[in-house]
Amino acid sequence: MNVSSSNLQIRTELLLLVAFCGFLFFYGLGAFGLLGADEPRYAQIAREMLDRSDWVTPVLNDKPWLEKPPLYYWQAMVCYGAARAFLPAGDGVNEQTARLPGAIDAALLIAAIYFFLRRFRAGTELDGALVTASCAGVIGFAHAAATDMPLAATFTIALLAWYAWHESRQRAALAIFYLFLALGTLAKGPVAPVLAAVIVVIFAASKRDRHIILNTLWLPGILLFLVVALPWYVAVQMRNPEFFRFFILEHNLARFSTNVYHHPEPFWFFLPVFLLAVLPWTVWLIAAVVERVRQVWSEGWEALASPDDSWTLFLLIWMLVPVFFFSMSRSKLPGYILPAVPAAALLVTDYLAARREKEIKISWLLAAAHGVLCGLLVFGALSAAAIAATHHLARGPWSYVASAIAVVIALATMTALVTNAGPRLVRSATMIAVIVSVAAVIRFAAPAIDATQSARPVAETIRAFSREPVPVALYHVNRIEQYGIEFYLNRPAQSCENENIPTAAHVVVAAQGTQSQVAQLVPGRRVSYLTSIPAQKLELYWVGK
Repeated sequence: MNVSSSNLQIRTELLLLVAFCGFLFFYGLGAFGLLGADEPRYAQIAREMLDRSDWVTPVLNDKPWLEKPPLYYWQAMVCYGAARAFLPAGDGVNEQTARLPGAIDAALLIAAIYFFLRRFRAGTELDGALVTASCAGVIGFAHAAATDMPLAATFTIALLAWYAWHESRQRAALAIFYLFLALGTLAKGPVAPVLAAVIVVIFAASKRDRHIILNTLWLPGILLFLVVALPWYVAVQMRNPEFFRFFILEHNLARFSTNVYHHPEPFWFFLPVFLLAVLPWTVWLIAAVVERVRQVWSEGWEALASPDDSWTLFLLIWMLVPVFFFSMSRSKLPGYILPAVPAAALLVTDYLAARREKEIKISWLLAAAHGVLCGLLVFGALSAAAIAATHHLARGPWSYVASAIAVVIALATMTALVTNAGPRLVRSATMIAVIVSVAAVIRFAAPAIDATQSARPVAETIRAFSREPVPVALYHVNRIEQYGIEFYLNRPAQSCENENIPTAAHVVVAAQGTQSQVAQLVPGRRVSYLTSIPAQKLELYWVGK
């Protein structure tokens, strides 16, 4: 291939990646309101930090909130500030700007994979980038205002840089490793260097080469890590003496070793979560792992730990370490194992590339399993609106339409894969299912998700009754709804259960059927029914002075 055709190929592939990542990561960022407790809470912290011009101490409701390091907050603050500069009509804080850091980080992750593979695994770069970009976990957390994608992106870039150094021995790659490991420490704390250290040590032990560890411990790289990561930790500790106890002892060590934050799950919890996170490539991941196990069984460990190429071994260790590490934690949340998903995607890429190179046709069994999985993915996306609204899958005209579309995609995918060109069509056929699924969720399910899961409609209803920022109290409302209401109204809400009842006239957001109970909390004051929000089983009352 000459230089001009090579440049044309790069431009074509980059344009393709921009188009796909633009759709998969950036489309529909504001289609539904912020969800759960973390999204509105993190978005509000970034807003308050920006309003205070404080880049050191995370604050929520004017109080230090020291659970997480600042990388997401910094990114969101930049997005808010840019929106304020270019869109002066608003304050720049909305769902799009709050979720933009995750989308940008996901795009950087894909770019890093593409250029790494182009340099060290030429011919697989486009496959690797698109397979990773189309994983359900990557798409989902690219649309989240959370710390998980910043950690996954920085951690992935760090490990790719480390392996680039391992193969090339270029110190610049090792410097990048330490730089992004420091950014990972600013994204979610010491978990980034701890996981990286475990992966490198196990890799070196598998290779029976201790010099890998000794050479990795490069003094300029360690100094770079400290220069990037340490200043914020020192500054926040100096301003907040309780930081070390609260962040390190409670939100890292205690969160890992105890169930103090009430996220208990069985030991095997992350196995199904991980398999769901790598959809729609789960079948190929299982096939890749099974083949590697058979290879080690028949040829010995040296089959993976060869001196010339240990890429597969590195990916297996990278994939398994986060899953096992967090499986030992007493506190488990799905986003914890996101750093393992890129390794799984690259393992799938390597497996598919090897089959294409050997011209191995896809069996009917593999084709059928992958086709069914793609069909189920589409069916789930098309049914998401009904599930969000009713919390179960009901039979009806739309469910039959969704089933028909899913069957067509499953059969088309299966048929394409069993042809002679099947190994080359896996990526294209799968991307069709992914695009249809993402479009279906954003187009059809987003309104139902917004109505049932987000505090945005609650806040809009409150504003409809009063344009002035009246006090808001909560009664039998969980913390997920509380954080959402506080973000959308940009002010704290008071809990009636704590007898912290506003003396001024105010709105009460309460569970359905609790008007008489609210009246008992404010004897002598008039309680008027305003409206209900049936989708969230809430009612709004007006309490006079």
